[in-house]
Amino acid sequence: MAETVLVTGGAGFIGRSVCRELLARGNRVRVLDSLIEQVHGPDPSTNILDGDVEFIRADVRDGAAVAQALRGVDSVVHLAAEVGVGQSMYEVERYTSTNDVGTAVLFEKLIDNRVRRIVTASSMSIYGEGLYCDAEGVLVEDAARAALKDGQANWDPVDGQGRPLTPMATPEWKRPSLSSIYALNKYVQERTTHIMAGPYGMESVCLRLFNVYGPGQALSNPYTGVLAIFASRLLNGQPPMIFEDGEQRRDFVHVLDVARAFADALTLPKAAGGTFNIGSGEDRSVRQVADALASAMGKNRIEPEIVGKARTGDIRHCFCDTTLAQAKLGFTAREDFIAGLADLAEWVSSQTADDRVATARSELEARGLVA
Repeated sequence: MAETVLVTGGAGFIGRSVCRELLARGNRVRVLDSLIEQVHGPDPSTNILDGDVEFIRADVRDGAAVAQALRGVDSVVHLAAEVGVGQSMYEVERYTSTNDVGTAVLFEKLIDNRVRRIVTASSMSIYGEGLYCDAEGVLVEDAARAALKDGQANWDPVDGQGRPLTPMATPEWKRPSLSSIYALNKYVQERTTHIMAGPYGMESVCLRLFNVYGPGQALSNPYTGVLAIFASRLLNGQPPMIFEDGEQRRDFVHVLDVARAFADALTLPKAAGGTFNIGSGEDRSVRQVADALASAMGKNRIEPEIVGKARTGDIRHCFCDTTLAQAKLGFTAREDFIAGLADLAEWVSSQTADDRVATARSELEARGLVA
């Protein structure tokens, strides 16, 4: 049955794809978004939204605007958030206010404007380090790295005897290890969603997104997804900047797959009350990804810059176990990674981007957040 769906943060990269997916399924869509400059530039336009989307420009912390946005709504996709592990470590008030207080305001207003279901965007960052296995085959949930230093030979976590741990796909049951303010924020958003929905007769779902990529990312935002940051550098003839040694492994999932996951999470009965990983189920090193993107953009001659330093809050390996999402959401990523990079490269070729990566690095280094 078609519904009226409120998408907070719906003018963002993921939000726009979610809106298109919801419209394609026959829903009516309303967006609440503040169009912050870091993401949307100094002169943002609502033309990025499809014409059938009703738009309200307001901050998610504005209670009156949130209450207005909720009127006549059947369900909610909550995407509104400040995003960036590194920046969260020095703009603590901004991140905590938008992410945690904004979610609190949303749920206060939902008390008097109840909906059937709320689906909240969480993040793989809440895991900290992913799941590992030691030399005896014992799973390790609390892997941690020793104090990091420039140019070290081994960036990987080890066991108590100094032996290397083997990274494994990370399932939802792995205990959180919150190593940045952003990770803490996303976990608070998760818990707020599940704590508040049930007592007021609403259903809750949280989706832990892994590294989302695709056309439409904010290329001038140095705290966005790593593929967009790399693309911005390559577009400007600069090498992608890779911290540590480039062998850290991640899971990259296309935004179209993510949009399907949100739309399904709004409707499938088995999803209610659940928290699910959304990723491709394939892991790649950051260096491999940088090389593949350079190839897709025709920039093979530009070698990535391997920084040999780590940022506070960064983790070594974390990639997605999709078993639960397959069982409860029927979710399997469909988009091919190399084909997705080709689409991204084609889109990037028509864009301009301010390369602010060096400035962002300087901000971190000035605060002692790069080791």
